[in-house]
Amino acid sequence: PPPNLSIYRRVEDSLQGRLEEEKEDQEEGAELPAHFCPMELKGPEPLGTRPGLQNIPWAAAGRKAAPYLVLTALLIFTGAFLLGYVAFRGSCQACGDSVLVVSEDVNSELGLDSHQGTLYWSDLQAMLLRFLGEVHLEDTIMQISLLDRMAGSAGMASLAQDILALLSSLKLDHVWTDTHYVGLQFPDPAHPNTLHWVDEDGKIGEQLPLEDPDAYCPYSATGNVTGKLVYAHYGRPEDLQDLKARGVEPAGCLLLVRVGVTSFAQKVATAQHAGAIGVLLYPDPEDFSRRPDRPGLSSQRAVYGHVHLGAGDPYTPGFPSFNQTQFPPVASSGLPSIPAHPISADIAYHLLRTLKGPVAPWEWQGHLESLYHLGPGPGLHLTVNNHRTSTPISNIFGCIEGFAEPDHYVVIGAQRDAWGPGAAKSAVGTAILLELVQAFSSMVSNGFRPRRSLLFISWDGGDFGSVGSMEWLEGYLSVLHLKAVVYVSLDNAVLGDSKFHAKTSPLLISLIENILKQVDTPNHSGRTLYEQVVATNPSWETEVIRPLPMDSSAYSFTAFAGVPAVEFSFLEDYQEYPFLHTKEDTYENLHRVLRGRLPAVAQAVAQLTGQLLIRLSHDHLLPLDFGRYGDVVLRHIGNLNEYSGDLKARGLTLQWVYSARGDYIRAAEKLRKEIYNSEESDERLMRMYNVRIMRVEFYFLSQYVSPADSPFRHIFLGRGDHTLGALLDHLRLLRPEASQSPKASSGLLPSVSFQESLFRRQLALLTWTLQGAANALSGDVWNIDNNF
Repeated sequence: PPPNLSIYRRVEDSLQGRLEEEKEDQEEGAELPAHFCPMELKGPEPLGTRPGLQNIPWAAAGRKAAPYLVLTALLIFTGAFLLGYVAFRGSCQACGDSVLVVSEDVNSELGLDSHQGTLYWSDLQAMLLRFLGEVHLEDTIMQISLLDRMAGSAGMASLAQDILALLSSLKLDHVWTDTHYVGLQFPDPAHPNTLHWVDEDGKIGEQLPLEDPDAYCPYSATGNVTGKLVYAHYGRPEDLQDLKARGVEPAGCLLLVRVGVTSFAQKVATAQHAGAIGVLLYPDPEDFSRRPDRPGLSSQRAVYGHVHLGAGDPYTPGFPSFNQTQFPPVASSGLPSIPAHPISADIAYHLLRTLKGPVAPWEWQGHLESLYHLGPGPGLHLTVNNHRTSTPISNIFGCIEGFAEPDHYVVIGAQRDAWGPGAAKSAVGTAILLELVQAFSSMVSNGFRPRRSLLFISWDGGDFGSVGSMEWLEGYLSVLHLKAVVYVSLDNAVLGDSKFHAKTSPLLISLIENILKQVDTPNHSGRTLYEQVVATNPSWETEVIRPLPMDSSAYSFTAFAGVPAVEFSFLEDYQEYPFLHTKEDTYENLHRVLRGRLPAVAQAVAQLTGQLLIRLSHDHLLPLDFGRYGDVVLRHIGNLNEYSGDLKARGLTLQWVYSARGDYIRAAEKLRKEIYNSEESDERLMRMYNVRIMRVEFYFLSQYVSPADSPFRHIFLGRGDHTLGALLDHLRLLRPEASQSPKASSGLLPSVSFQESLFRRQLALLTWTLQGAANALSGDVWNIDNNF
């Protein structure tokens, strides 16, 4: 092929098989390629066969024969080279070693079932589509959603056995399970949670019936609280600041907040920081039932959600929960100290109509009462009796080993458990995961072999805060940051069919753009996903790319383990999927929301993910755009620059951050040039570059804070004083008028005043983490030049 054409090679099952095929081809007189010109090679006649040679002295004969010997040697060498070249071209089609990024414009002339010939990118695309189409996604989603599969339940154990048996029946190199014993919180049937009115004398009165008694908030604080009710919109920091500005004090009150925009855990943490004594969370019809032509959530349904501001088992923070091992009895700092409980829209309606006080801003108004007031309202008495239980959970793994870099893993995962039917929450993701496992297993049987290992994982305990995935990361952190290349999450993949989002690390944005141009949209025939996006917004990145949310398993991979991650989601245009985390998240409702397009949308996610996996597992050079983080730093520096004048007045400067950013940009450009000028066939050199590229995300984990104290150490995505968001929140305090309504990146209310000592520490943590990333990207220590 031309030098600019990179190809995939077919891999046979064994070297012996290739030798036997070549031998058969030779015996059958296989036809040589058209461009090869056969020639007859004749050497000199043996000594003693020519007349008169016997009488010539050996020295003279040698001198006269020398030109003939040289010519003969050249002819033999040339013939051997040509024969070797042709033989190599034929045998290399099965070697599988020289795989580079492939061209999308090249087509193979051989069929998919042929065990000879070159596998081009178009071949692999066709092979993937062929095998993905053989599995019935819709039936799998329906069957899984019918199972009771709460973590620790008998239904979950049965489903785990079925999935384990399926993986064991496929052509995978390794199949195993990983069991953790974690602390999960469940309602107490003997002592249910309750909500009562309280009269003006403080006496507990009539009970409000909780119409959805199974709904609760795992990891809520337990106990009884009594206080007046205040309406706090979505419970964000700016909402509580707005309450104070309108003369309503949230401290000492129960807050009524709407579900949506932020997670349950963030709402409760913000309320606790503001001094509230408890939180009631309800689904407002404004957010869940806005379109009359689409199915909406019943007014008697509450929404389930955990309130641990973190991930994993909150009773063993920083440590894996293997084999019931007893770790130091330290609870996660993300556990709330106030009770929280979900209620239905009907109960919220009865509460809202009793509120007096200032009228809520128009953007706070919902669809339950003609006019929402802020309160405070009548007294309420909330009782939460949830109890903690040590529960075994099992993650299930299947692996296809790579042939060139088997110690580098491309990880694909999906949550298996669910509270309620969980059709959209986990049944879709599990079905897509199983389809991808079967498709890639079939591709391996048909000659495809990835360079890097593909690791398929079914997670348990996802509804309690990505417990299964986080415990696995904690257990193998020292290994995974060296070996995991990328994590792809299949959770929340299909929540609609109108628009597409990719919540991702910046390293994957360029690759996602390329893949979007290869996959047809499920609702516009003949158009790719990329064409659908740019039709409504020329800036595809603005339309599609979103930051990783904390309630996703992908977040822990990036913010805790330093592995770039992505989570794909199809969504509705004008409202959220109304049934997520409710008992109404059934296959039938999901099918109705998508108007019968569920199989097509799920298939689009499978195709998108499958093509992403091919590129990540088989490209010679990892397609991760390590230069992107220079742009990320530049955008954040733009926000920091607003306060440079205020800092200068105090004798402080941000120059060190600017210098570290410059060093990172120079290191990225240097590495890019090295790769461009290198020999792509040099396996050792390519592996060295891949190792540097795949660890870029890990470089942004602050090495100066403890994983046990600050598990999410990523300076851009994490939580804590070491993050860029925390530094920006602190800088806002330089301007008192700006700090009254902060957009707090940390999700919590800021400190009271600016502290120079804290600022210096934050600046040091941020600067040296960024400088460390630049140093690591530069390569060997003799190539590092800190330009401070």
